Amino acid sequence: MVTKQFKGSPEEADLRRADSLAREIFSDVANKWAFLIIEALGERTLRFSEVREEVEGISHKMLTQNLRMLERNGLVAREVHPTVPPRVEYTLTEPGQALRATIDGMCGWTQQYLGHIDTARRRFDA
Repeated sequence: MVTKQFKGSPEEADLRRADSLAREIFSDVANKWAFLIIEALGERTLRFSEVREEVEGISHKMLTQNLRMLERNGLVAREVHPTVPPRVEYTLTEPGQALRATIDGMCGWTQQYLGHIDTARRRFDA
């Protein structure tokens, strides 16, 4: 995969620009599966199957793709233990933990306004 290289220009950090590196990164991590994986990992180290159990409804393929993307972006660390069969564990890196704080806020917001949003949806759909 070809990725834009960060050269330090302000344009690269502008989410409003379609060609910015920031938009590319935002697009990678701002999806429901990435959010749920980061929330599931929390401050723990989990094996692939444990992450899959924590993130209900995610397919094997989507979990693999998202873990790879999170690892590529430096948010998740993957450790392979030399056992038979190999044991692979995932944990959040420091930037992953920082993103988790934001995700925790979004989870709290969702829980706080769930009733309000449900009422608005019913009113709109009527």
